[in-house]
Amino acid sequence: MHSAVDLIGYLAAACTTLSFLPQLMRVLKLRSARDISLGMFLVFSLGTALWLTYGFSIHSWPVIVANAVTLVLALSILFLKLRYDRNALKEVTPA
Repeated sequence: MHSAVDLIGYLAAACTTLSFLPQLMRVLKLRSARDISLGMFLVFSLGTALWLTYGFSIHSWPVIVANAVTLVLALSILFLKLRYDRNALKEVTPA
């Protein structure tokens, strides 16, 4: 059984993790990530990976689950940023 503290952790994790879904959906819809900061998402993804490592170290499932899902979403946005920016550069640069 989960404690009340764990439930608060899961609820907080759900809110912060799900906040990435609108951004991911927008990038997919527009097929553009021009307005997204590459540096911010690189540092954020590294920080999330470190939080995930920390969660495993302290055996905290709310931290593990939240950061695993957040890392997948952040890396998805980062991947699309790199993919779409490269495609946008090809369209702008003359051959």
